Amino acid sequence: MAFRLGIDTGGTYTDGVIWDDSEQKIVTKAKALTTPGNLVEGITNCLQALQFDDLTRIQGVALSTTLATNAIVEGRGCEAGLLLIGHQPIAAIPTPYVEVVTGGHDVRGNPLAELDTNGIHLALDRFNGKVDAVAISGYFSVRNPEHEAIARELVSSKLGIPVVCGHQLTTALGFHERTVTAVLNAKLIPVIAELITSVKAVISSMGITAPLMLVKGNGTLMNEETARKKPIDTILSGPAASVIGSTTLAGCPEAIVLDMGGTTTDIAILKNHKPRISPEGAMIGNWLTRVEAAEIYTYGLGGDSYIYLNNKELMVGPQKVWPLSLVVRQYPYLQAEIQEQAQTKSCWMDFQPTDAFILVKDKYAKCTAAEASIITLLADGPHTFTYLAMRLQEDGLEEFQLLANLRRLTGNGVVAKTSLTPTDLLHVMGQYTSWDTSAAKLGVAIMAKELGVDTEQFLTRAWAAIMENLYFAVIQSLLNYEGSSILLHKNKDIKYLFQQALYAGGETLGLSAHVTYPIIAIGAPAHAYLPQIAKQLNCELITPENADVANAIGAVAGQVVEKLKILVKALPGYGAVVHLPWERKTVSDYPAAKQLGIEQGQLQAKAMAEQSGAADIEIVMEVEEVYGDSNRSLGDKTLLETRITIIVLGRPKW
Repeated sequence: MAFRLGIDTGGTYTDGVIWDDSEQKIVTKAKALTTPGNLVEGITNCLQALQFDDLTRIQGVALSTTLATNAIVEGRGCEAGLLLIGHQPIAAIPTPYVEVVTGGHDVRGNPLAELDTNGIHLALDRFNGKVDAVAISGYFSVRNPEHEAIARELVSSKLGIPVVCGHQLTTALGFHERTVTAVLNAKLIPVIAELITSVKAVISSMGITAPLMLVKGNGTLMNEETARKKPIDTILSGPAASVIGSTTLAGCPEAIVLDMGGTTTDIAILKNHKPRISPEGAMIGNWLTRVEAAEIYTYGLGGDSYIYLNNKELMVGPQKVWPLSLVVRQYPYLQAEIQEQAQTKSCWMDFQPTDAFILVKDKYAKCTAAEASIITLLADGPHTFTYLAMRLQEDGLEEFQLLANLRRLTGNGVVAKTSLTPTDLLHVMGQYTSWDTSAAKLGVAIMAKELGVDTEQFLTRAWAAIMENLYFAVIQSLLNYEGSSILLHKNKDIKYLFQQALYAGGETLGLSAHVTYPIIAIGAPAHAYLPQIAKQLNCELITPENADVANAIGAVAGQVVEKLKILVKALPGYGAVVHLPWERKTVSDYPAAKQLGIEQGQLQAKAMAEQSGAADIEIVMEVEEVYGDSNRSLGDKTLLETRITIIVLGRPKW
């Protein structure tokens, strides 16, 4: 028998399955809480809970994760510097450390200016000690990456920290999107490196020597070496794995796959058993990237979403917090602290009286003296804002300063917030009671008082807000899939009509929504939330067996796929220029240029697939010729360019 181990490390839970490849079925499965401060602990707990007799029989390990997606949504990751070559930033960039030097190229790959290497050295001096990785993005580097390559060598030799170039991640045009992709990749390097190191430490300690593969955002696999260099490819890894897993479990050719986790809800539309690949690149949070990924729509709504008041308006998400019921179960003293805090504090700024703070990383090299004091106080367990303020007032730390420090520590993933969540509501409603129900009831009572209603009214309003968010997430995903430009959160008139359908219309106008595809519910909490949504959308709900570990199943079901795109453009006369992802070449003969692109592209694509861990490789090639009218009256056409796409497929080298 060929056994595979599938692991999904999410923001809240780590799932594991042992998959019998010959029988195509689960042998055993398990779940454990993810432990962000020490991922080894959560992964170990999950694998031990599998209770598999002989883990040494595992021949392959596949990992999917939402850590990269969640890090981007929550604004976490390392400090990254951005070196722009030949152009100023076009729009907002996910880092404050930006330096611009002259250089860059035009659309044909010709230099716009000489690369300013002295300027690069000065920029790196300003980066030194402030950033942990550097992203480089040159203007039209996909047409000629030479300036990015020179800058990369300078960064490596001078700073000795990870460096990534835009042309290494995508061959698609779009300077801003490519820049964002490079910066996010740099910020994610330590996030994914820590995950890989943690997984390898656990499986090695359990006697597993099988190779490790990671799921990419398009549902295919790559080995750990590739993932360490291109962690951006793991965004939407977890949702992509859930889509693959759902097709394995449910077998529906057309469906809406809805995966509700702790941090996000991810929605994909299946047609012919497959999701569509996003033509523009994956959109995560507010950032459009050039990462090829399954077209999955991600919303900041999950079982651990923050329930809070904003100017007396009840809000749910997108920030993730730890449920009160979970944290108080582990630290019972915290309930009394929250109760005491609620007697003196009300909602203000980004603070709620149900908030407390928990240390998830005890090592943070760049912390200030005030932050070090906070970390020391939280080392023995979580505490409320009121408790911390009282203990630190002797140090002269004002409450607004404490809040600012906590905000920074939370943003850097050192400290997490615990507060009221949808999971707590399930405890109060009796639908999920694995943790401390009394803490959940306390949180509801406090927030009900803040809102000026009784607990039953608060529960009704909070649950309605969750249902409305899920309902509009499905509607918005379907609108996006159909190619509509309507954004419901910006178009109040159209949103009003859908709200009327959600709440069964008014006295004289009856509206309803009808979704033709069934919803496949994936994720542990889906059974609690989705029946009402399916009823409101008048569609079928499918909750397959083992839906709670669909991501882990999808992880072991993928294959290795690498794609390479090459452009050959005609020059005046008979020559041509070949735009390879790694260099630009000029050839005097167009047919020879085209053949050069095909041959070198196939060699490079095959090498990429082998580096990603593929065996039994198959190469598929698409060649598109683009013509222009040279003499419309005579109907003559001139060959302008050739677009070569090389796809290499292979099974994982288990």
